Amino acid sequence: MNVAFTQPATGTAKALDGKVAIVTGSTSGIGLGIARAFASAGASVVINGFGKPEEINDTLESLRRETGGKAIYSAADMTKLDEIAGMVDRALETFGRLDILVNNAGIQHVSPIDRFPVETWDAVLAINLSSAFHTIRLALPAMRRQGWGRIINIASAHALVASPFKAAYVAAKHGIVGLTKVVALETAEQNITCNAICPGYVSTPLVEAQIDDQARSHGIPREQVIRDVLLAQQPNKRFATVDEIGAFATFLAGDGAASITGAALPVDGGWTAH
Repeated sequence: MNVAFTQPATGTAKALDGKVAIVTGSTSGIGLGIARAFASAGASVVINGFGKPEEINDTLESLRRETGGKAIYSAADMTKLDEIAGMVDRALETFGRLDILVNNAGIQHVSPIDRFPVETWDAVLAINLSSAFHTIRLALPAMRRQGWGRIINIASAHALVASPFKAAYVAAKHGIVGLTKVVALETAEQNITCNAICPGYVSTPLVEAQIDDQARSHGIPREQVIRDVLLAQQPNKRFATVDEIGAFATFLAGDGAASITGAALPVDGGWTAH
């Protein structure tokens, strides 16, 4: 499902012209918002995630229409090391370089810790944390060869604070922040940065489904679910948008963020200011 597009001639250079980015978990939601923002800024992108083939083709086509950029799709399963390695290799074979890595793939499960399914704990840790370790270790050699790189890990407000019943997710996201700091220290003199974005609630199709489910289960209006349930800890009482996260990731991926590394950066409407 390779789709390559020729960028139209323009007299104005874009922030990420000539760069190549992998964004995991990017067939929808935050990841797709970041991939679209990167492509709009001039980058070639590798999108990754699950979905129906026709929907993924539609996504690639929309990237072409909206950005004029180049895009390919990798179906790599983030729990399988050989498929992760294949995704990185394919990016290098297709584009000849790898400049930006965004680790966004993730899953969630809510359960009391004494009833938390062991296999689900293992899956959450594998996808939310271990996959980032593998993509980073595989991407770093190419970044070091070219003397430039940007690694952005999508963590969560739950990388900084905890909530009950989310043991695996909170543990994995706290681990992502620790991994971010270690990578930042190891690459500090190599023109490579590594940072974590820590969003609160972001308006995505998955969150929309949560709102409807909560409204039905609690027997309360959608607006009350948003304000008093989902955004109870978020002082600004509004969802961030995928465009906001994409814009922030684009800044971190550019030259203007060269001195920002090892940071866990909240985009949470004041949640972690409590």
